[in-house]
Amino acid sequence: MRADHRPGLRLLIERLPSCMPSTHEAIAMTHNVLFLCTGNSARSVLAEATLRAWAGNRFKVFSAGSQPTGTVNPFALAQLQAEGISTAGLRSKSWDEFTTADAPRMDLVVTVCDAAAAETCPVVFGDFLRIHWGLPDPAAAEGSDADRAEAFRQAHRTIQARLMAFLALPAAAWEDRGQLKTALDKIGFVDAEDADSE
Repeated sequence: MRADHRPGLRLLIERLPSCMPSTHEAIAMTHNVLFLCTGNSARSVLAEATLRAWAGNRFKVFSAGSQPTGTVNPFALAQLQAEGISTAGLRSKSWDEFTTADAPRMDLVVTVCDAAAAETCPVVFGDFLRIHWGLPDPAAAEGSDADRAEAFRQAHRTIQARLMAFLALPAAAWEDRGQLKTALDKIGFVDAEDADSE
């Protein structure tokens, strides 16, 4: 049985807008989103490429790492390609690229490290909303290539479920930073099982 703090995806999507300002819909504008991890080779790259493919002009999407490996994991690239998601321009890079004066100004920074596995998450500071959507690192999976590919598939399914809920938020959600953070924190509990249950 699913825990109370992990509602089904459809129910979560239905509930999120109801806690947002409903008097009017904000004028649509582009927001900058950075997915941040340690190595920037797997989870953050999967999230970057997927949201970029799905978001149209609603979001400009980036990813980075505090200790980048310098190479995107080939299983991450294979998983994206299997889903028909472009891998063009993806690279493992340092978050230092986003601290320069001419770097894009972030509206939202999402860490995706797995605190449950005692993985060290980057500590970020700045005038942006910070949230945590932790999930196990598929790059740490052991076994055959098929086992490792499955770990990436499962991680990507969870990321996809969370991004579906994220994209379901109305434009007006961005008007109240506190309520937006509450909604985004809830999305961090969504996983692949929630999407499968709908």
